[in-house]
Amino acid sequence: MAQTSPVHTQETSEHTNITSVPSSNINIPMDSVLAVDEEIPTVDFLMLFSDDPIQQSKALDNLSNACDEYGFFYLVNHGVPDSVIEGALEGIADFFEVTKEEERKEYVKSSPSDRIMWGLNSHAGENREYLKVVAHPQFHCPAKPANLSEALEEYFKRFQDVKIGLARAISKILGLEEFYIEKFFNLKSGFDVSAMNVYPPNFQSKGSIGVPSHTDPGFFVSLIQDVNGGLQVLSHKGKWINVYIPRNAFLIQIGDHLEILTNGKYKSHIHQVVVDNNKVRRISLATLHGPSLDTLVIPATKFVDHFHPLGYRGMTYKESLEANGHHEIEVQSCLEQLRL
Repeated sequence: MAQTSPVHTQETSEHTNITSVPSSNINIPMDSVLAVDEEIPTVDFLMLFSDDPIQQSKALDNLSNACDEYGFFYLVNHGVPDSVIEGALEGIADFFEVTKEEERKEYVKSSPSDRIMWGLNSHAGENREYLKVVAHPQFHCPAKPANLSEALEEYFKRFQDVKIGLARAISKILGLEEFYIEKFFNLKSGFDVSAMNVYPPNFQSKGSIGVPSHTDPGFFVSLIQDVNGGLQVLSHKGKWINVYIPRNAFLIQIGDHLEILTNGKYKSHIHQVVVDNNKVRRISLATLHGPSLDTLVIPATKFVDHFHPLGYRGMTYKESLEANGHHEIEVQSCLEQLRL
C-alpha cells in the first residue's frame, strides 16, 4: 500500500474567532428522553493482529464497518488488565474523596502552561467535577493521594500499546501504509489529555445535562467508567444512542483530527452526558489521544479528488487547541472552524 501525502493549501493555519458549540449539518435533538438503546459494534483488539489471516481479515472488516457506519465502538481483548482499569477508577475516586475541595482548588486553571487542571460546574448546562491531566508524552498528576499517580501512570503506560495498535489497524483499513497514522500524527510524542469526571446523582444536579453536546479533538477518545449509563452519542441518522460499556471494555470514539485526516470519510461524533437518571455518583475516565502539538493536520491526498474536494483547512494540533482562546489542557474542539 502506497504512502499517502497530506494536502497543503494556502489556507493552512488560518482560523477565525468562532466560539459556538461544535455542531453538524443535522438537527440535534437535545431531549435525552429521545435517546434509544441500539446495538453498538464490538471490536476484538486481539483478533486485529491474529496469526490466522481469516480471523484477522474478519476483525479488520468489523473495525472498518464500525469506523464507517458508527464512528464509535466497544474495544475488548485489549490487553489492559482488569486490575489496572479498576485501579485507575479507584484512584480517581480517592482523589475526590480523600483530598479536600480547598486542596483540589490548587489546580484551578491559571496559566497556558498548566498540565493539571481542576474544575467544578453545577448549573443547568453542565453538572460535574473534573480533573484534567496531561498523560503523554510526559505524565503529570497531583501528588495526593499517593495511589492516584501510581494507578494512572500504569493505566496510561498500558494503553500506549492499544493506541499504537489501533493506529496501525486503522491505517490498514483505510488502505494506507501500516505505520502511516502513527508517523503522521507523531504518536510517539502525541499530546494525550485525560479528563476524570465525577457526575452527581440526579437529585444533586442543577439540570439534566452532565456535559453538553460536543465533539473532541485528537485521533480518538478512549473511555471507561465505574457506573454504566449517562453517555449518549449522536448517530449518523441523527438520533441519540445510549452507551452501555461492557465491563472492563473501552469505548473508542473517533476524534476531530482523524475526521480531518480522512477528509470527512470518518466522522467525529457529537456526544453528551446526562445525569437525570443517575441514582448514585458516577466516575468516568476519558482520554483524548492527540497528535504531537506541532503536527500540522490536513487531509491526506488519498481522500481528496474531484468527487471529494478538500473539506478542511490545515492547522497544527497546538493551534487547534488554542483556536478559541483555550489552553491546551482544556482540549476544546474547533472542528467547525477547520471545515471549508
